[in-house]
Amino acid sequence: MQFLFAWRYFRAKKSTNVINIIAWICILAIMIGTAALILVLSVFNGFEGLVKSLYSSFYPDIRVSPASGKYLLLDEKQLQQLQGIGGVRNFSLVVEEKAILRNGDNQALVSLKGVDDRFKNINGITNHMVNGRFEIGTAAHPQLVVGGGIEGSLGIRSTPKAAPISIYIPRKSESEAFDAASNITPDTIRSAGTFVIQQDFDNKYAITQIDFLKQAMGLSAHEFSAIEIAVSDPSGTAKIQQAIQRLFGKNFKVQDRYQQNQSLYSIMNLERWVFYAILSLILVVAAFNMVGALTMLVLEKQKDISVLNALGANQGFILKIFLSEGFLLAAIGGGMGMLLALLLVLLQQQFHLVPLQGGSFLIDYFPVDLKIRDFLLVAVTVSVIAFIASWTPARKASRKEFSLKAE
Repeated sequence: MQFLFAWRYFRAKKSTNVINIIAWICILAIMIGTAALILVLSVFNGFEGLVKSLYSSFYPDIRVSPASGKYLLLDEKQLQQLQGIGGVRNFSLVVEEKAILRNGDNQALVSLKGVDDRFKNINGITNHMVNGRFEIGTAAHPQLVVGGGIEGSLGIRSTPKAAPISIYIPRKSESEAFDAASNITPDTIRSAGTFVIQQDFDNKYAITQIDFLKQAMGLSAHEFSAIEIAVSDPSGTAKIQQAIQRLFGKNFKVQDRYQQNQSLYSIMNLERWVFYAILSLILVVAAFNMVGALTMLVLEKQKDISVLNALGANQGFILKIFLSEGFLLAAIGGGMGMLLALLLVLLQQQFHLVPLQGGSFLIDYFPVDLKIRDFLLVAVTVSVIAFIASWTPARKASRKEFSLKAE
């Protein structure tokens, strides 16, 4: 009933045209604010999805590493039990250490990652090869797969027949004193391929054969830096993670993909909420227009309020009428804003209307992705702001007594 009154008041001709103008300005501001919120959240969704897809090409679903120290000790029984955990599709043993690569006068400090043959089944790195192929060789004849940034720094081109480059690997030592002759293992190695994923990886990582790296570092057969695990169903990662934690105990750190990059995802989430708060100010500005529109409407409808009071309408009924009027303005503006945002996102997905400047990105347009949760969040935000803006004029209207005789 109250909504019918609100709808009639919205459509009815006003004695003062400025009331209609302010109401439509309010609707326009809400529409712009709603569309802006959904568009920005959609862009964040697009970039988040892009970053996650890139990081999933290098980071595993689950990673087991030592809770303290650099290395963990593993035996065959533990590895067999790990393979027997339901949902574990595959796993790879990994050793990591800093190393120096040198090609003539060019050199690069890299994170050298020794992996076994199962590593390429854990992630999608083979889908990002731009030169050569993913070949790590054997312990006796190792090969190297480098990031694109490292390839550029060394001035090489990775192919199976590329000229060998020098590699310097630190050995494990119990002594605090450093002796280059005994603590550094020099060798030569060929670069078989180059991957390009993202600058954080391309400028940092080089991948080689694990047994070669362990021999160069002087590690025992049971010493490793980490276990990288792929799961069959990503939705069951949490349960698999718990099972792996129970298997290895508290001396091992078991992390899912989010926990491996927690700082990155936390920053992205914080940025999302900061932009959400800033753009919500547009809706707050619209709320001031709503207060003005409803206040003038109350003055316009003094006679109607008097008639309703005479017919027995209580304060709550009058309050609900003008609250409904505020929600009606918000619903029209919010609905138009959502439709506008939906149209713009679909156009961007189809035609890539807004480009990314600079030319150094993997894509040349702003990625966007619609999420139903964003529509629900914006709808709740608009509703809350509409309620707060409508409350004061609606409450004054319900408490004010108008006399029919005065009319």
